[in-house]
Amino acid sequence: MAEIIRLKEIKNIVQNIDIIATMEEGFIVYSNGNTVVPPVGELIFDEPKGEAHIKYGYVKNDDYYVIKVASGFYDNPKLGISSSQGLMLLFSQKTGQPVAILLDEGFLTDIRTAAAGALAAKYFAPKEISAIGIIGTGIQAKLQLQYLQKHTPCKTVWVWGRTAKNAAKFVSDLAHDFTIHIADSPAEVASHSNLIVTTTPSTKPLLHADDIVSGTHVTAVGSDTSEKQELSSDLVSEANIVVADSIPQSNSRGEIYRAVKDGKLAPNKVVELGTAVQNTALQRTNEQQISIVDLTGVAVQDMMIAKAVYTNFKN
Repeated sequence: MAEIIRLKEIKNIVQNIDIIATMEEGFIVYSNGNTVVPPVGELIFDEPKGEAHIKYGYVKNDDYYVIKVASGFYDNPKLGISSSQGLMLLFSQKTGQPVAILLDEGFLTDIRTAAAGALAAKYFAPKEISAIGIIGTGIQAKLQLQYLQKHTPCKTVWVWGRTAKNAAKFVSDLAHDFTIHIADSPAEVASHSNLIVTTTPSTKPLLHADDIVSGTHVTAVGSDTSEKQELSSDLVSEANIVVADSIPQSNSRGEIYRAVKDGKLAPNKVVELGTAVQNTALQRTNEQQISIVDLTGVAVQDMMIAKAVYTNFKN
């Protein structure tokens, strides 16, 4: 009989796990060719607006394989429900038997994504951070800011949201830990920040090449389908360092996909995150470089965090 692990217990367990280190290990295993990760499955909904992503795979010669279903329905907050929902299923890699059902309600997807953003900043952000810029005001925006503090601590923040109400709530939720300025536009965020995280489901570019200050690092989180885009193709093409969490996935989704499709970026300019963290020559070499890490979300992240939760649960 599979163990059922509910959200409250998952949140307690996660406090004992170094999620950023777990993500780093996963990306390295992935880029070194030691995983099986099929293409992402997804369902797109129009009324109401929403999407569901199915990600699955396994680390070779490990104990488990994982299937994750995570959704985002953007009108949920109006109903008093989180926009993020989902669960993870853990199976024996030896027998196929179900081992655990993680009823995380999208929580693990949210924090593994935030931890990947922190990992990107750990290796690619400038040494001196003047301010952190956050584009978006939802769950992921808040988590990205909080997770950044482990390796790239900075308490000065500029934020832009689609509505003044959303931006004000972001400030009220986090003002006890940060000094937060509300910007009138994404460009204003960029003018004050040299570490920027974009976290929206936008289908039109929010940041352009002319907006970015020399030496800035951008982690793009929101564009995880072929239709979404937060960074202009000109911005991606002008970056000195362009990193994909998954090169295969960047062929069909994300900022890199759009820039290549627009003829602005040569595919051979892109390096994979798990490769880059192992090779200092692929990382930032001076404080004037502009770097972009495009996070489309890879199943290996779900595989690693599901296993870590279950292992801690058993112990």
